[in-house]
Amino acid sequence: MSINVKLEKFEGPLDLLLHLIEKNKVDIYDIPISLITDQYLDYLKQMEIEDLNIMSEFLVMAATLLDIKAKMLLPAEVNEDGEEEDPRAELVEKLIEYKMYKYMSFELKDRQIDAVRNVYKTATLPKEVMEYVEPIDYEKLVGDIDLTRLNEIFRSVVRKQKDKIDPVRSKFGNIEKDEINLEEKQLYIEMYVRTHKKFSFRALLEAQPTKMEIVVTFLVMLEMMKVGKIRIVQDNLFDDIMITSLAA
Repeated sequence: MSINVKLEKFEGPLDLLLHLIEKNKVDIYDIPISLITDQYLDYLKQMEIEDLNIMSEFLVMAATLLDIKAKMLLPAEVNEDGEEEDPRAELVEKLIEYKMYKYMSFELKDRQIDAVRNVYKTATLPKEVMEYVEPIDYEKLVGDIDLTRLNEIFRSVVRKQKDKIDPVRSKFGNIEKDEINLEEKQLYIEMYVRTHKKFSFRALLEAQPTKMEIVVTFLVMLEMMKVGKIRIVQDNLFDDIMITSLAA
């Protein structure tokens, strides 16, 4: 009683060779050519391929294996550099190249399968958001003045305030915390800006009696610049900064 055996299908002779190498768990750089050749020929005997073109490819590889097997029995050939040539070298190179492309195709197939699961949503921003325009052009408002330059002026004014303090008498008496009503100070500065229209930023800071009021004034001016109530201009480097009211 005969037993039907279903053979695996391979894409070509290199695919079959790679399968035999992995099946026997041998090093691809040191192929036991006798073992692999015998298993390859056994597989060919069981193959039933109607396409002669495909069968011829397997037969050519069989002849190549037999040729390599015969060369392995002879003394090794020596190249021009005096090194022994391995008859398996060309076959190993082809197998490594085939293996690289084979596993690369698996990776591309996996990516194609994963890509089918990806769903992209088109932009659906509200019309009001798309048509929004910032009410103030901050770059035009500030001009060449940046926060670094404003910080330098602020520190310069603070140093002058410290110079006014008597280092001896200032230590007398009780130290009291300055308490400033922020809303009142903000109203005062806004009124100052409306009435003066254009004035020196340095002069405004130097007019403040305490360090705390200088800090609060500085913060209020930054907020007014942010909301577009004032414009800051400096004609030349190190010139005084002039503030112009933009209030109607």
